[in-house]
Amino acid sequence: MLEVEGVSVYYGRIRAIREMSFTVNEGEVVALIGANGAGKTTTMRTISGLLNCAGGKIKFAGEDITKMKAHLRVVQGISQAPEGRGIFPGMTVRENLDMGTFGRKDRSGVSKDLDRVFDLFPRLKEREKQLGGTMSGGEQQMLAIGRALMSSPKLLLLDEPSMGLAPQFIRQIFKIIREINNQGTTVLMVEQNANQALAGAHRAFVLETGQITHSGTGKELLANPSVKEAYLGVG
Repeated sequence: MLEVEGVSVYYGRIRAIREMSFTVNEGEVVALIGANGAGKTTTMRTISGLLNCAGGKIKFAGEDITKMKAHLRVVQGISQAPEGRGIFPGMTVRENLDMGTFGRKDRSGVSKDLDRVFDLFPRLKEREKQLGGTMSGGEQQMLAIGRALMSSPKLLLLDEPSMGLAPQFIRQIFKIIREINNQGTTVLMVEQNANQALAGAHRAFVLETGQITHSGTGKELLANPSVKEAYLGVG
């Protein structure tokens, strides 16, 4: 579904991503893990079109989207729940979700996806008229994911979905991510909680200073001694 081929990205003169290549297959949950500054969020912003490639190609469903504008990538089927959630605090839950329908013309499909989001996140249904900015961090993360789902994506990008959340919310969020995938949505996830990310991923990649240093199934990387020592707190 997604092919990242030799992609490099610069911030000014600093090369943040170095000739990175990886794939995401339809139906997978793929995780990118790594320390702060490794290039995880840069990778996600590049895939979604918010940053430009200095080299390499990005293909989605066989089509070269390297130079495609970000809003057109959403229409093509790529949607992101960004790091820090990025909800609209002065809008209600329902208004935030409606913002996720940008570019859609199938109104019956919108109604169906709203029902899906409320089934996945009953708390959002309960707080449909509440302002987003008055919700807890966990609730705002649910709202960010729900808004991304309202574009009916083929590929859902999740950037640090567990950041700043209480343990009970973290477990709940990862359970919902598995359910979203079981319903047929492919997921690419950046996550600092390496244990949870690898446990729930079909495949995973480790990023260090803008390069992939390890790859394998989630189980393989959970058992990899160097990954365990660096990211899982196991020496």
